[in-house]
Amino acid sequence: MSRRYFGTDGIRGRVGQHPITPEFCLRLGWAVGKVFSKHGHAHVLIGKDTRISGYMLESVLESGLASAGADVSLTGPMPTPAIAYLTRTLRADAGIVISASHNPYFDNGIKFFDGRGNKLPDEVELEIEAQLDLDAVCVDSDQLGRAYRVPYAEGRYIEFCKASVSRGFRLRGLSIVLDCAHGATYHVAPSVFEELGAEVSVIGVEPDGVNINRDCGSTHPAALMQAVRDAGADLGIAFDGDGDRVVMVDHTGEVVDGDELLFLIASHRAKTGALRGGVVGTVMSNFGLERAFAGLDIDFYRAAVGDRHVLEALWKRGWELGGEGSGHILCLDLTTTGDAIIAALQALVPIMESDSGLHELKQGMAKLAQTMINVQCDRPAEVADSGPVTAEVKRQATVLGDRGRILLRPSGTEPVVRVMVEGEDASIVEKIAGELASVVNDAV
Repeated sequence: MSRRYFGTDGIRGRVGQHPITPEFCLRLGWAVGKVFSKHGHAHVLIGKDTRISGYMLESVLESGLASAGADVSLTGPMPTPAIAYLTRTLRADAGIVISASHNPYFDNGIKFFDGRGNKLPDEVELEIEAQLDLDAVCVDSDQLGRAYRVPYAEGRYIEFCKASVSRGFRLRGLSIVLDCAHGATYHVAPSVFEELGAEVSVIGVEPDGVNINRDCGSTHPAALMQAVRDAGADLGIAFDGDGDRVVMVDHTGEVVDGDELLFLIASHRAKTGALRGGVVGTVMSNFGLERAFAGLDIDFYRAAVGDRHVLEALWKRGWELGGEGSGHILCLDLTTTGDAIIAALQALVPIMESDSGLHELKQGMAKLAQTMINVQCDRPAEVADSGPVTAEVKRQATVLGDRGRILLRPSGTEPVVRVMVEGEDASIVEKIAGELASVVNDAV
């Protein structure tokens, strides 16, 4: 069965437009409550990021869940991975995160975790969609759910993040600039790094409901690059709006992306004997990462884009480490989902255990030139598969030969076709990407 509402990471869209409306989310809460109440009184945890629409969506989801007889625990603004962790430790039946991750404030979404802190399996998502076709009948008054605030949610998660590194791990002597994207990490990330001993300065910690991800965070690192240079800091760390993606900036102001962070973590684990199995990337992972792993005899597998696909590939192979260039990094030995704070700490381990800084350590991976252009369109899959576009991809692949690769794909989270070209010669890469994007735009 095909999904009508669920995408690669929950349900997402423009606020006020179907399905991200109060009416739909009220019914969605009821449907989720019915599915998870099959075996008794359900308990569902709800968290959110800092978007202004979170207030509205939180209240209607709570009402829908309560009308189906499910109890609700509310955390307020918390990172997505914190909800995965709290769902598991509070013994809830399911967790809900109201967030559109790295998207602008006018988008929002509903993400789900099961009671173990994992993303919902396909069959549960389809069961929820089937419930949405039924009349939302309220349970009797004596069976209605109750709502509670979770006490000390921030402190619980901060301690969890600190426990992901060894007890003796310290960041003393390290100066860090944190960019929290005016998002869900704004009130937890600074405490984690300060309590581990780092000298911390912050930007992006003043959310007002509409400035989340605006010219800041992991998708817009220019502000952090400047802040690191101005402060003379050792490095900078940028999170996205919901705290599941991370990129870094070295002391020179250069960005260190998810591929490079994955290399740092994996190569250090391989050196210390802590790497179990290989590493999963995606079809978008830089070819330089694959080359670097080959040089270290580390197995590497490319999954489809999206942390859901990376996670499935890790499960299938029994591996623990994977991620994307965007900074979505999975350390399954430490937690069940992508966690930006935990991934950042894992990348800091080799820095603190060596005499080299971030700038020096990242040199172990030689990135190929990569250009990606997003072409806006209403029907990305249809455009990407059109005859003129596929013919141009084939022609340009012949021009590029074995000196690089081309990937053209419809986004699973935004109305765009992503045109990615990678190769040894930056000028050729940019030229081919521009020509391909032009053909895609004509097809639109």
